[in-house]
Amino acid sequence: MSDLEIGVLGAGVMGSGIAQSLAQAGYQVVCSDPDEGALERARRNTQAGRYGLERAVARGKLDPAEAEDAAARLRFTSQMEEVAARQLVVECVPERLDLKIRMFRDLDRLSAPDTILASNTSGFPISALAAATDRPERVIGWHWASPPQVMRLAEIVVTQETSPATRDTVCEVARRCGKTPVVVRDHPMAWGFVANRIYGAMLREAAQVVDAGIASHAEVNQLMMDAFRWPVGPFAMVEGATQGWNQDS
Repeated sequence: MSDLEIGVLGAGVMGSGIAQSLAQAGYQVVCSDPDEGALERARRNTQAGRYGLERAVARGKLDPAEAEDAAARLRFTSQMEEVAARQLVVECVPERLDLKIRMFRDLDRLSAPDTILASNTSGFPISALAAATDRPERVIGWHWASPPQVMRLAEIVVTQETSPATRDTVCEVARRCGKTPVVVRDHPMAWGFVANRIYGAMLREAAQVVDAGIASHAEVNQLMMDAFRWPVGPFAMVEGATQGWNQDS
């Protein structure tokens, strides 16, 4: 399975982190983005960011040779066609359904018929993305958590048409990345699958606590960390997932 070549579409906070995680797991990875600035930030953060390879060596998570090998397996490009040429593509473009559908149409056109197309969407229906292709049996959701280099979440979302072979391949890749794949069913009538539906309910209640003047954002974060041993609180999670985790610090 380590000979599987993987493409990552999108080099933002999630895309670059996912690409790094896959490279650390032994896969040859190419990550594309049309924005040269995004590509440069991705190169910098995967190497020297808070969860980059250099920090992994400093924390004893990787030895220097392993980090060097992972870096050699990871390449960045502005050419979407290079990503589409891989056997598995993980889509990580911004969370807009129209954009994701367009990307899946393009990937379906550019990729070989047996290429698996996975989406890191936080909650858009996978069936809608599959319907944009001529390969619904090879379309699947693979929802990661931020920061992807650290978090063990692998929410694998299957539709009625996703094939067992597609599911098994993605689950095996997730396990090689040190994740814990859990297969859930697509539910087009509700946004968020499992993790984000439950997290969203918690975040709404946390916001109501702040709005009522009971506690501040920082106090809610601290209480939830202390009560449930979360690494960060609910508001800090939103900030980190959308803006990054102080990757240049």
